[in-house]
Amino acid sequence: MSDVPKDIRLVVISGLSGSGKSCVIKSFEDLGFFCVDNLPSQLLHQFAELCKESSNTISHAAIGIDIRERTFLLDFLKIYDELIQKGYHMELLFMEARDEVLQRRFSESRRPHPLAGEGSVTDGILLERTSLAHLRRRADRVIDTSDLHVHALKEVITQYYLGSGQARQFNISLTSFGYKFGVPYELDLLFDVRFLKNPHFIDQLRPLTGNDEPVQQYVLGLQETQVFLDKIYDLLDFLLPLYQKEGKSYLTIGIGCTGGKHRSVALVNQVESYLRQKELTVQCRHRDVESDQ
Repeated sequence: MSDVPKDIRLVVISGLSGSGKSCVIKSFEDLGFFCVDNLPSQLLHQFAELCKESSNTISHAAIGIDIRERTFLLDFLKIYDELIQKGYHMELLFMEARDEVLQRRFSESRRPHPLAGEGSVTDGILLERTSLAHLRRRADRVIDTSDLHVHALKEVITQYYLGSGQARQFNISLTSFGYKFGVPYELDLLFDVRFLKNPHFIDQLRPLTGNDEPVQQYVLGLQETQVFLDKIYDLLDFLLPLYQKEGKSYLTIGIGCTGGKHRSVALVNQVESYLRQKELTVQCRHRDVESDQ
């Protein structure tokens, strides 16, 4: 039997340089986690023991470990697996972004890439992405920050980890988005509603959003919408208990239309209402509702 208190939770944050790990650490601090950045992987054992001995004051911790710590690739996964075997509740969060986004961020900050050496930022990004590919495969969650500003990233972390001490709580995140702005990377389930008639082409509805009653009446008044919602409800009623049975603590559902302003927003609101009626924990985000069309 493990002597590790069941309420201790350790989230290790790693990933690509420039992907927003420092911002994520700050977000965890705001959620009440005890946070340490750039911890040498050899000290992870000692840190976990400290949390166990101080479980009354440190039950949730977030640890930033990345390529800046030069022996990281040699030691980390071995130590990580040993802690899991000892009974620690470990989670690995991997942060990344598209190459062109990382290049822009390094250009704006005028900081060198830690692996660039005498080469370019592009060379450093490629080397780091290749070096960390095995770590990404082991991650419990991967977050692509390419299309997330600071406040949106904090919102995502809050959605995923708020109330995180309740290991068996099942959290559902709903996201509406526009395909023209890219598909959110973190989705578990994705529904494309571009087959529905688009309110964008109706002059009086174009400036409104799916949060406005006239747009809701239009979208929900379509026969295809009601059939689609019925099928989504049936699918979720079937899937959610199975996800929970398998120990999954979160599910991220995306509904997308062309611009992310009308159809997807209205439908996410409907699905949110349906799930809340079942007393499920639901977070809702309309990613592109204010984006230029």
